[in-house]
Amino acid sequence: MKIQLEKVVPKPLRDSYNPESTCWNADVEVLPGTKIVVEAVSGKGKSTFVNSIYGIRKDFSGKILIDGKSTKEISIDEWSIIRSKRLSVVFQDLQLIPHLTVNENLALKNELTNNTSVEEQRELIQKVGLADKWNVPCGILSYGQQQRVAIIRALLQPFEVILLDEPFAHLDQENSHICYNMILEKAEKNNATIVLTTLNHAKIDVFDQHLLL
Repeated sequence: MKIQLEKVVPKPLRDSYNPESTCWNADVEVLPGTKIVVEAVSGKGKSTFVNSIYGIRKDFSGKILIDGKSTKEISIDEWSIIRSKRLSVVFQDLQLIPHLTVNENLALKNELTNNTSVEEQRELIQKVGLADKWNVPCGILSYGQQQRVAIIRALLQPFEVILLDEPFAHLDQENSHICYNMILEKAEKNNATIVLTTLNHAKIDVFDQHLLL
């Protein structure tokens, strides 16, 4: 999957975006298999950036192209296929279902593609130190624990690009490294692209391209 931004400026940031930004009002090309960190302070559009590429937000000037087609012209049916098989995401607000258990949240995601087994899901959850939370409702987990579940959930589906919106904001250094290595392993196996937003790129060990919002 090839993603291009052509002079994109979110309308809410039209008069306040950073003039030194290498994303807004610039030409950006996201090539397959690359690892990209997008850095900005709070309020400069990290979530807007992710949500615009994911097709949720369309309130911007310029163009976002996926394989040469404007995101504003992609149909609902096309988005359904893209989001289930080609483009994965970890939202900043995670969007887990709080009354469902860890197991149930993962199972619900996996129903869309049947891409992983329960054993594989348990193994991933164990790697991030949450084996004892398998049957615990996500709503009573700490936010850091929920972040780890959301990351695992995003890794269950097939993807060519994974968008991660401040995925390690509530994780300590050890868990950040564990999760990032899992993301790297999955992405490299599939020659997939990683696009990760952060307040501080120094926390990210490996990346090919650094963009500033």
